[in-house]
Amino acid sequence: QVQLVESGGGLVQSGGSLRLSCAASRSIYTIYAMGWYRQAPGKERELVAAISSGSITNYADSVKGRFTISRDNAKNMVYLQMNSLKPEDSAVYYCNADVRGVTTLIYWGQGTQVTVSS
Repeated sequence: QVQLVESGGGLVQSGGSLRLSCAASRSIYTIYAMGWYRQAPGKERELVAAISSGSITNYADSVKGRFTISRDNAKNMVYLQMNSLKPEDSAVYYCNADVRGVTTLIYWGQGTQVTVSS
């Protein structure tokens, strides 16, 4: 089992930056993939960025070139650096862990609000 706690959300002006952090309750070294998802009001939750245990990254087209996902296995942390923020980036951002063994288990954090003002 993995508990995930996000932090770093807040209110920022358009064009600004934020860094989200996700703290895991145990080692993430062998976790298949860690990711950031977001959900805006009235919309479905969508993948923003993901990073595998081998540090292969994947980004939504809407954030490519602006957001960077990274992981620090020694600290059990995953980060999302968000630059050039736009009002359409406003959402609740969730940390996600994809744990694969005999079965696949998905874990979520409680979310952190990001609001970008125009």
